[in-house]
Amino acid sequence: MSGPTIIHADLDAFYASVEQRDDPSLRGRPVIVGGGVVLAASYEAKAAGVRTAMGGRRARALCPQAAIVAPRFAAYAQASRAVFAIFERLAPVVEALSIDEAFLDVRGLAHITGTPVQIARRLRAEVREEVGLAITVGLASTKFLAKVASGVAKPDGLLVIPPGAELTFLHPLPVTRLWGVGAVTAERLRAAGLSTVGQVARLDERVLTDLIGRASGRKLHALARNRDPRRVRRRPRRRSIGAQRALGRGPHTPRALQSALMTLVDRVARRMRAAHRACRTVVLRLRFADYARATRSHTIAEATARTATLLAVARGLLRDAGELIARRGLTLIGISLTNLCDRDAIQLALPFDRASGLDSALDELRDRFGTGAITRGAHVGREPEDWVPLLPD
Repeated sequence: MSGPTIIHADLDAFYASVEQRDDPSLRGRPVIVGGGVVLAASYEAKAAGVRTAMGGRRARALCPQAAIVAPRFAAYAQASRAVFAIFERLAPVVEALSIDEAFLDVRGLAHITGTPVQIARRLRAEVREEVGLAITVGLASTKFLAKVASGVAKPDGLLVIPPGAELTFLHPLPVTRLWGVGAVTAERLRAAGLSTVGQVARLDERVLTDLIGRASGRKLHALARNRDPRRVRRRPRRRSIGAQRALGRGPHTPRALQSALMTLVDRVARRMRAAHRACRTVVLRLRFADYARATRSHTIAEATARTATLLAVARGLLRDAGELIARRGLTLIGISLTNLCDRDAIQLALPFDRASGLDSALDELRDRFGTGAITRGAHVGREPEDWVPLLPD
């Protein structure tokens, strides 16, 4: 049996780690990037319960000793480019998932770069020496398992899943380790007595599909048995890029909907910029309490990759749908960017950092920087070829 050949590499608490790297006084201290909305948190802040996309007021209440720092796009973009240059140097095929994580295919490199384990160790060492950041690596036989391994190994770890040990490692883990299992699905599984991956794997597939739906059930059943045939590949050009979030039955406050919208726009805009694309059309997707769906879209005059512009459009679409949402209840919100075109120069901009209102934050950013962005999250792709976790780490 051949050894594991797929690496998942994920920078630890990326934005916060860059801040700690560049400011020695922040090292070892809880750090929160962003004030109005948490864009990133160091592991010291996460230990106090701070999470990405959390409101700044709640984050400060949970961790009053945290240092609150304004985000710096230029530093993050430069660090990401340096890390991906190392990825490309060590592996012939690199599949970027976001600004701070990627899959690497390291098959057949024993006489060139080294064995998979040697490459994984070298990758971690070179990222620390050349970029000054910690990176966690999972090495396994499938993309799914490599991603799970890196998640278990965090922070600043290396976890290799040897041949024959895949299910022994995977099955004791909680069901939330399966891609696509969010809070709602996890609760439904737990209500059925399914709390571990192994319990899901042992369940008949038909029972699982009856429980959570055909598409989701088939996918989770396959992943629970480590069946993931996807290869690491450079992603093809897309016609659209999207993300969505299940909200539950609610009711949901306008503030909660705005927070969810900001996070989604962040995800799709960052992924679009990573693909060197820009868009002209923003699509808002809604699912109501009666399971009916609706979309709203707006096309702007010039293609853009600026999060501030995209968020302003998305907010307008959400505002226009406010009466419908209030009457029918909202259970899912999604954003898609369409009418994509190539973009020669990607400009990821600085995030919002004022709790006094999003409009004033946008105005301030336009006055000071000409653009704005929140650049943290993950893309939700089409199944089954593009299963990517919905929520950031």
